[in-house]
Amino acid sequence: QVQLVESGGGSVQPGGSRRLSCAASGSIFSIYTMGWYRQAPGSQRELVATITGSGSTNYADSVKGRFTISRDNAKKMVYLQMNSPKPEDTAVYYCNARNPGNGYHYWGQGTQVTVSS
Repeated sequence: QVQLVESGGGSVQPGGSRRLSCAASGSIFSIYTMGWYRQAPGSQRELVATITGSGSTNYADSVKGRFTISRDNAKKMVYLQMNSPKPEDTAVYYCNARNPGNGYHYWGQGTQVTVSS
């Protein structure tokens, strides 16, 4: 069992920066593939970025070069650094943990990010 709590959401101007954090508790954190997903109003939830326990990353094309996912296994934290955000990045951002052994997914409650001038 994994519990996830996101923080860092809020308003940000286009071209600015913001960092989201996700605190995990429970099972062995280092084995989980961690990810950030987002859901805009009227849209399906979509992948933003993932990072494996060994640090391999994957990004949606829409955020490549602007967003960076990272993790600190000792602190059981995962981060999403959002640089040069655009209005279309406005969404509720969810932290996700996936157990690569059994495929179970765990979700946080989400944090709203609004990109607007």
